[in-house]
Amino acid sequence: MRYRRTDVVERAIGVLDESGLDALTMRRLAADLGVQPGALYHHFDGKDALLAALAEEILRRGRRPTEIVAWDAELLLLCLGLRDAMRRHRDGALLIAQVHRADAGALEAPLRAALDRAGAEEHLSRVGARTLVRFVLAQQDDDADDFRLGISLVLDGLRARLS
Repeated sequence: MRYRRTDVVERAIGVLDESGLDALTMRRLAADLGVQPGALYHHFDGKDALLAALAEEILRRGRRPTEIVAWDAELLLLCLGLRDAMRRHRDGALLIAQVHRADAGALEAPLRAALDRAGAEEHLSRVGARTLVRFVLAQQDDDADDFRLGISLVLDGLRARLS
C-alpha cells in the first residue's frame, strides 16, 4: 500500500501521542505503516524534516481564526493557539521547542506579521515575536490564569512601545 505524506504525518502524531517523542523513529513509524523505512524518505529527507512537518500539522490544528482587527488581540490568540496545540499532544511542547530551535522563524512569523501591521520597527517586531514565543514555550504548563496574566504583561510592554 502506498501512503501519502498526510497519512505518514497522521500516523506519526499517533505514535507521538501513544509513546512520546523519544519513541518516534523512522523505523518505528515505517513498521506501524507496514512499509520499509526507506519508503518514508520518499516524503521526508530525514527525521528532522518529519518532525518539522509534524510540528507544522500540530500547530495548524491549533490555530484559531484570525478575523481580528486589533494586532494585540491577534497576538493573544496566536499565543493561546500555540499553547493549546502544544498541550494537546504528548510531548507536543518538547517537539515544538525542538523544531523551534532549528527554525525559529516558523513560529515567530505570524507574530512578527501582526507586529509589523501594528507599525513596529523591524528590531521591535523581531524581539517582540521571539519574546512571545519563548514565553509560551517556557510557561505552557502554567495554569490558564497565570498564563494569561503573563502574556498580558508582555503585550502591555509592546503596546507601550508602539504608542
